[in-house]
Amino acid sequence: MEKRLSEKERSRFLRGAIFLMATSAIGPAFLTQTASFTETYLASFAFAILLSLLIDIGVQMNIWRVISVSGKRGQEIANNLLPGLGYVIAGLILFGGFAFNIANIGGAALGLNVLFNLPLSVGGLIATALTIGLFLVKRFGPIMDRVMQICGVVMLVMVGFVMVRTSPPYQEALIKAFVPDDALALLLPIVTIVGGTVGGYISFAGGHRLIDAGITGKENVHFVGRAASLGIVTTIIMRTFLFLAVLGVVSAGFSLDASNPAATAFLVVLGDTGYYMFGLVLFVAAISSVIGCAYTSISFLRSFHPLFSKYNSVFIAGFIAISASIFLTIGQPVTLLIVAGALNGLILPIVLTTILIASRKKEIVGDYHHPTPLLVFGVVTVLVTGAAGYIALEGIATLWTSS
Repeated sequence: MEKRLSEKERSRFLRGAIFLMATSAIGPAFLTQTASFTETYLASFAFAILLSLLIDIGVQMNIWRVISVSGKRGQEIANNLLPGLGYVIAGLILFGGFAFNIANIGGAALGLNVLFNLPLSVGGLIATALTIGLFLVKRFGPIMDRVMQICGVVMLVMVGFVMVRTSPPYQEALIKAFVPDDALALLLPIVTIVGGTVGGYISFAGGHRLIDAGITGKENVHFVGRAASLGIVTTIIMRTFLFLAVLGVVSAGFSLDASNPAATAFLVVLGDTGYYMFGLVLFVAAISSVIGCAYTSISFLRSFHPLFSKYNSVFIAGFIAISASIFLTIGQPVTLLIVAGALNGLILPIVLTTILIASRKKEIVGDYHHPTPLLVFGVVTVLVTGAAGYIALEGIATLWTSS
């Protein structure tokens, strides 16, 4: 159902969708992947960041527009195209969501361990209780939007401050963004960070939030496009800040702590104060990602049975509780974070292909004409991510066996 919005409502939902998508992408996996790959590839990692930005645009602009115009969630569109496909995609999304959420809860626990020296099991339980409590509030949507906005601003300010203090080689990073030392060697990092920023559930986080708010139909398509663009920009600014902060540290000759690579930049720059600052950044990143991951993953079940919509908050709470239980029993190695991002990157071509086909189906989008340049951009994105994912499979298998 189309909904005509006041400017105040547009602004609120714009911020909510932007930060839901952006903060869902900026979790412990985001911090770990960016820091680890920066240490390995140094300034050349800027090329992976630049290419991931272009891929992000191709993904989000297509997905957000099509699902918003159609008023259908991703799994509904897939089932309309091919009966049963929606269940397959929902299963893949839930699998990737669980992998990330286990790590997200672990990241929140680690953040509390840094801040208050709490055992990881206790920190995990606190994070679980906080996030479940949010979703058990009767009208959790506006509260969730506000929490995500605060989390996003806190992370941007803190990481930006550390970036400036590390004095990274800006000029070298800019040059290597276009002329890396070995572009082929960056395929696995590209697939991984794309999976961590727009792969799996993250692609649909903001779009599904707008659908739940009733912001659908042709009249809102330009608003939705603007929201998608700003969400991508927010995510890429954070990744660039973190990349440059870590690059400044490793360029100065420091080695990253393998068990917690992103913390090293904060520790080197600000000593113990920086380490506590990192604890806060990690906790905020993890909590916001738990919220975004749980909310979006369960949204893929809502059209399958009325019970999923009726008891949506209960199923979200259950998703978080199961993730926490797995974390408390098996933990979350750093490699799991990287593997999860890579696997989500492999899911991406399947999901995006479904959306692109749907953009030309009148029974799904009505008389809406999806811009041809966006369609072409999306096709190129599918080809690039599909090919890169295939080539990077060996590297993903190596990461998995090494964990």
